[in-house]
Amino acid sequence: MGASKEAQARIKINKLLELAGWRFFDDTKGKANVALEPNVKLSQAQINDLGENFEATKNGFVDFLLLDEKSFPLVVLEAKSEDKNPLVGKEQARKYAKSLDCRFVILSNGNLHYFWDLQQGSPHIITAFPTPDSLKSYRKFEPDQRRLIAEAVGRDYIIQTQLPGYEKEAGWLNADERPAFIAKNKLRFLRDYQKKALHAIQDAVAEGSTRFLFEMATGTGKTLTSAAVIKLFLRTGNARRVLFLVDRLELEDQAAKAFKDYLKNDYANVIYKESRDDWRKAEIVVTTVQSLLFNNKYKRLFSPTDFDLVISDEAHRSIGGNARAVFEYFVGYKLGLTATPRDYLKSFDANKSTTRDPREQERRMLLDTYRTFGCDSGQPTFRYSLLDGVKDGFLINPVVVDARTDITTKLLSEQGYAVMAPVGEDGQQEQSFVSKDFEKKFFSKATNELFCQTLIKNGLRDPVTGEFGKGLVFAVSQNHAAKLTQILNELADVLWPGKYQSDFAVQVTSNVADAQQYTINFTNNNLLGSANFDALYKTSKARVCVTVGMMTTGYDCPDILNLALMRPVYSPSDFVQIKGRGTRKHNFLEQLFDDDLKPLINDPEKARFKFFDFFANCEYFEEQFDYDEVLKLPARSRDGEGQGKVPPPPPGGLYEHTGTDTIFHVAEQQIGYEGMKIDRMFFEKFEDQVKADATLQQQVEDEQWEQAIDYVTSQLFDKPNEYFNLDKLRRAAGVDRRLSLKEILQKIFGLIPYFKSKDELLEDEFQEFLLANQSKLTEDQGAAVLAMKYFFKAYATDAALRAIIDAKCFGELNVNPAFGVGDLRAVPPEWREGIPEYVKDYVPLNQFM
Repeated sequence: MGASKEAQARIKINKLLELAGWRFFDDTKGKANVALEPNVKLSQAQINDLGENFEATKNGFVDFLLLDEKSFPLVVLEAKSEDKNPLVGKEQARKYAKSLDCRFVILSNGNLHYFWDLQQGSPHIITAFPTPDSLKSYRKFEPDQRRLIAEAVGRDYIIQTQLPGYEKEAGWLNADERPAFIAKNKLRFLRDYQKKALHAIQDAVAEGSTRFLFEMATGTGKTLTSAAVIKLFLRTGNARRVLFLVDRLELEDQAAKAFKDYLKNDYANVIYKESRDDWRKAEIVVTTVQSLLFNNKYKRLFSPTDFDLVISDEAHRSIGGNARAVFEYFVGYKLGLTATPRDYLKSFDANKSTTRDPREQERRMLLDTYRTFGCDSGQPTFRYSLLDGVKDGFLINPVVVDARTDITTKLLSEQGYAVMAPVGEDGQQEQSFVSKDFEKKFFSKATNELFCQTLIKNGLRDPVTGEFGKGLVFAVSQNHAAKLTQILNELADVLWPGKYQSDFAVQVTSNVADAQQYTINFTNNNLLGSANFDALYKTSKARVCVTVGMMTTGYDCPDILNLALMRPVYSPSDFVQIKGRGTRKHNFLEQLFDDDLKPLINDPEKARFKFFDFFANCEYFEEQFDYDEVLKLPARSRDGEGQGKVPPPPPGGLYEHTGTDTIFHVAEQQIGYEGMKIDRMFFEKFEDQVKADATLQQQVEDEQWEQAIDYVTSQLFDKPNEYFNLDKLRRAAGVDRRLSLKEILQKIFGLIPYFKSKDELLEDEFQEFLLANQSKLTEDQGAAVLAMKYFFKAYATDAALRAIIDAKCFGELNVNPAFGVGDLRAVPPEWREGIPEYVKDYVPLNQFM
C-alpha cells in the first residue's frame, strides 16, 4: 500500500514538473530522476557524470534533481508518499542539497508542496512548481534583511527618487519660492505617521515576520506609503520585483499612475494587461485580482518565485474568497492594506448566529484578513485611524444631513409602510414594506424627486465659482441610478438654464459604456467637459456621479463636497468606505489659474463635506448597530432580511406609490473630533482613561495588582457616559475566551503585547505540562504527544467531556462528536488520569469559558 502511494505521488510530481517546463532526462544510470531546462543538451561525458555522481550523495539517494542551464544541480526535490507530510523529508533534503551545493529544495507528496530557499529561512507552501526561467532569475536574488532593517527612512525618502539632489536646487534654497518649487515638481514628503509605518515594517522584519498589515484610514496616503515600502525592499535588495494587487480596474490605473509619479526615476512599473510580453522588465507590476483569477491565469502566466513582495490593496476585499489563492501562490513578503478596522465587529454568538448576518460575515472576513497577514491578535503591524487623521489635521469629519420624507419615515419604522394590494382577481391583502424594499419592491417617483431636490438645495457649493459642489450619489440598483440621474439633470436644467445639457449628473455603473473612464475623468476634472462657470478654473462640468458600488473602495477624488446615501446600507465596512470618499482635504485654488482672483476667494480650503443620509444609516450605525454585544439575531442584513419585526411582503409583491411625498425633517450635525461611533473604539476609550490615571499607573508600576483591580472596579466601572465594565471590555477586545481584568491592565500598560487566543493559551498550558512532567514521559510516548495534547485541550475546554471522564462513563464517548473512544485509546494509559489531575490542579479553566 505504501509503495502504491509513493508511486502515485511520483506520477503527480512528474506531471507537475512537465507543466512547469522541465524536461526529463531518462538515460542516467542512477536512481535519481533528472530534469533539465528545455533547451539544455547533455554531452556523453555529462551523461556519465550524472550516472556516476548525481545518483547518490554520501547521505543517500536523491529522488528528483533539477539541473540549470550549465547542467549543475539547481533544485533537490524530495518526494514522499501521499500519506506523509512532505515536511518529514526536510532534513534529509537539506543534507542532499548541501552535498550537491544546491540552494533550492522542493518537498512534495504529489498533493502538498513546499519550496525552500536554504538562504531564506523556512519552506513555503506552493501550489505549482517554479519554472526554469523563474528559478534562474531567483538564483541571482540574494536578499540581506540587515540592509532593510538598517535603511534610513526620512521624510524625503520618496523625493530622493523623484528629484535627487532637490535640496541643492535654487527653488528649494529660496524659502519664498519653495512652496511653488514643491508644487511644480509634485514632490511628496512622507508624513510622520507614514514614516512610522515604514519603521514598523523594519521592526517586524527584525523580529522575523514576513507578513504585515497596515490599517490606514481612507485619505491617509496608503499608495504613497506603499511606494515607500516598495522602494525600501527594492533599494535594499530584498525584492527584485513587486506585485501590487487591486480589486478594481479604476484602482489599477490610479496605482500605476501614482507609482510612476513617485518612483519612475529609479524603478519601472507596468499594468500587466498592457505589458503582457515584457512585464519582466519592470520592478513593479500592477494588476487586478480578478484578471489573474480568470481561468487560473496566475498559475499559467507566473511562477511562485516571480515576485518577492506582494502588496494587496484593500486587503479585506482583494484576498477574499478565491482571490486568496492568487495572493498565497507567490512566495516572499506579503503586505496588506486596509481602511476597515477589525474592531467594528467585535464578536458574535457562534451557536445562534447565522451566515446571513453581514456582521458575522464581515467579522469572519476581517478576522481572516488579520490572520492572513500574521496579525492573529487583531493588532495590525501599523494603524492610523480616521480619528487620528482628523486630530492631526489631515482629514475631515462630515456634516451629516439626516433627511427623511414621510414615506421613508414609515419605511424605517417597525410597522413599515402598509398598503392594501390586490391579490388574485378580486381580493386585497395588506402588505408592509420596509426600507430594504425601496426600489426593489416599493417604488416612489415622488420620493426620489425629494431626495434629489434636498441634495441640490442643501449641498455645499464650490468655493471658487459657487456652482454645485462635486458629489457622489449611491443608489440601490443600476435602474435606480438611471432614475436619479434623470431627475438630477431635469432639476439642474431648471435651476441653471443653459448651463447644462443633461450633463450635470452622470450614471457611473458597470452597465454604462466607459464608466471606468468616467471615474478617472471625474477625478481629473474633465468629465463631460471642464470650466463650465469660469474658463480659468478647472473643475468637472459634470457635478454628480450616480453609482451603486463602483466608486466606494479606494476611489480618490479629494474635491468631493457632497455625498448622498439614497439607499439603506447594512455593512459597516461599506458605510466606512462610502463616508471615506469625502474625508480628504483639498485646496480649491490649485484648480484656479487666475492669480488675480485667488486672494478674493473666501475659504478655499476644504474644511468640511456634507453627508446626506436619506435612510437613517448614520443613526443606525450610531445608535442601533451593536458593536459590543454578542450577536444573536440580525437587525439588518445585506439583502435586508430581518429588519425590525416586520414580516417580509408576499413573494413577488410589488407596489408603486403614485401619490406625493413630503419632507418629514432635515437635520444637520457637524461631527466633532470624537468622530462617529463607528469610528470610535470602546476599548481604546477605556485605555485612554486608564493611562491618564496617576494612581492606577503607580499601582501597576509597583505590581500591586489586587489594589489596581479594586481601584478600577470601584473608581472607573459603571460610571455615567461610558459605563465601562468587565463584560463590555471582554466583548470589545474580540478575544475568543474570558479575559481577566489583570490581563486587560497588562495589555494597556504594555506589559503583554496582545491578548492570546484560547488556543495559544492552551498551547502554553500544554507546554508547561510537558516541562513539568518531562521526567515522567517515557521514550516510547513521544509519538503519542499529539494525542495527549488533543486530550489536554478537549478536557480543559469542554465541560461535558470533563463530566464524562471524571465519572468514568467512557461508553458515552461512543456518541461524543468532539472526542471519541478512539481518541482516548490513543492516549497512554497512565496519562488518561494524569492529564485530568494536572488540569484540575494547575489550569485555571474559567479563562477558556
